[in-house]
Amino acid sequence: MAWSYRKRIKIIPGVHLNFSKRGISTSIGVKGASINFSASGTTINTSIPGLGLSNRYKLPNSNRSPVNNNFNNSPSLSENTIFSADIHEITSQNMQGIKESIIMAHQQKKELQQDLQKIHRTLATTKIKKTLSYVFLYGLINKDIPNTLNIDIKAQQEAIHQTKIQIENSCVSLDIEFDSEIKRKFENMYESFKKLTSSHKIWDITSAHFQDRVAMRSSASTLVSKREVKFSLQSIPYLKSDFQAMYFKNANGADLYFYPTFIVMYTNENNFAIIGIDEINFHQSYVRFTETGTVPRDSKVIAKTWAKVNKNGTPDKRFKANYQIPIVRYGKIQLTTQTGVNEDYQFSNYELTEEFGRAFKEYQAEFRSKAY
Repeated sequence: MAWSYRKRIKIIPGVHLNFSKRGISTSIGVKGASINFSASGTTINTSIPGLGLSNRYKLPNSNRSPVNNNFNNSPSLSENTIFSADIHEITSQNMQGIKESIIMAHQQKKELQQDLQKIHRTLATTKIKKTLSYVFLYGLINKDIPNTLNIDIKAQQEAIHQTKIQIENSCVSLDIEFDSEIKRKFENMYESFKKLTSSHKIWDITSAHFQDRVAMRSSASTLVSKREVKFSLQSIPYLKSDFQAMYFKNANGADLYFYPTFIVMYTNENNFAIIGIDEINFHQSYVRFTETGTVPRDSKVIAKTWAKVNKNGTPDKRFKANYQIPIVRYGKIQLTTQTGVNEDYQFSNYELTEEFGRAFKEYQAEFRSKAY
């Protein structure tokens, strides 16, 4: 009997985002069956291609509650350590469908990769059988044996080729349509983020606490622990889009990937959360930082202080080896949500931070007035 391979492939639901002046909608599904989330509610759409039959059913009580725009725009330091809540507690309710699609894509890819290994082993065994059939001469006596093995080898090679294609397609396709004005705002934000990534230094603030300036003879009222990180354009596995996400490296937790309407907090394929971009409290400001290290080349020194300083700012003359320290202005971005996101970043280039902050808020305003 000739060798054969048959794998039932699940169709991974795609995600379609539509931005227009009428509002923002998200559709999740495949051809013939989808769920649409918009300001008017949640609708299930089904159809039978070729027969002209279709059905739309609006779920009762599906109108989304208006987004709370009364965010605290002046976050304060209340705890020493700065990190987000458990990743499994953060996903927005209306983003659960996208998350489940990504989980499905990961599971299918994992199964196909296991199948691919099995087919490779089977192919190796078949080639050995063919070789042995000639070594022990029975393949020369019975020509049907090597012919059958040749057919199996071709079938297995084709199965390997098709399985690799299926592995490549085991992802969620993200399709995006922009209204022209909203697209302009998105592109402006996107370009300003590219500039922000060129900051000479970007730090993730992992902890901060107040100190007694008088007792410590210091001009700094807050001590921070920070780790240098990188921002870039890149996307998570299993989510395919024409747009690469704006990537925020997180030094002490899940990394952040900003897509047009949602943010993915991603550790690995088993640990990630998805948050609506409208739920993010985005706070951009600046900090006066007493820099005891090397001043980054794109930072501006705005003042100077002393290593040991009196309350009135004059040098403490009790310390003979006292010396001046520059005070620089760094950009600051803080991200929080009511579900537990809490991330704090500093940037050596304040001007680029400010530019990105303005562009982000202008784009996010489209979501604050519209629910999807």
